[in-house]
Amino acid sequence: MGCLPLPILFVMGFLIGRAVGGTTGALWGAGIGLAVGLLLAGVFVLLVRRRR
Repeated sequence: MGCLPLPILFVMGFLIGRAVGGTTGALWGAGIGLAVGLLLAGVFVLLVRRRR
């Protein structure tokens, strides 16, 4: 997993937001992408710790 999904989701959110809503959409998309990336990383860490 690593840290790669965070910037990927950030950029994907930015690009999708830009296509849908222009400049404001790009900001919202980037924020949502970053939040989803952090959430997925947290879930991954919880699952790894629980498995031990």
